[in-house]
Amino acid sequence: MNPLAPPGVYAPQEDTALLAGALSHEPLPEDADVLDVGTGTGALALAAARRGSRVTAVDVSRRAVWTARLNALRAGLPMRIRHGDLFDPARGRAFDLILANPPYVPAPPSDGAVPHGPARAWDAGRDGRLLLDRICREAPALLHPGGVLLLVHSGLSDPGRTLTHLRASGLKASVTLRRRVPFGPVLRERSAWLRERGLLPADEEREELVVVRAELPR
Repeated sequence: MNPLAPPGVYAPQEDTALLAGALSHEPLPEDADVLDVGTGTGALALAAARRGSRVTAVDVSRRAVWTARLNALRAGLPMRIRHGDLFDPARGRAFDLILANPPYVPAPPSDGAVPHGPARAWDAGRDGRLLLDRICREAPALLHPGGVLLLVHSGLSDPGRTLTHLRASGLKASVTLRRRVPFGPVLRERSAWLRERGLLPADEEREELVVVRAELPR
């Protein structure tokens, strides 16, 4: 059953599928505690719940929260779905696995305005790291020893910086999956700006997606 994705809620795409693939190969303890941040339709949270995990899902969009709750109800899967900013609703808890598919597309300056509306699901500041750096900084405190963060983002938003930050926080981190995909509507629309910044070669029409796996040592 495909999750419902009403207008204004990020529909599962190539990045969702890539992270779902990483999730399917991740060994999980029985009754694992899983956190899905930026859950959108709840697609990844549902995949974790189907494995018997206890799942908490979070999104800053109230429309996404209600959509994820509806999709969980349709699937008959119990999940805690909370409205809030990134990790705020999960403070004070620890998880065996954190899933994150945050906004990561570099966006032209907009006079300091925070992304809003549908663009909040993909726009991530000039360097694409509006939330990525926060995830790298804050996720380690929410992992059990031996716990894992699975994070997907674009090669345009500096995977090397992600690895550096996570390793500086004491995690063992590496890129475990890569996939090149055709540009979607957002990247096609701003490709000229990305080329001007030197982030895209003149003839490039595909984006590399990466999954970073980071583990907190026991």
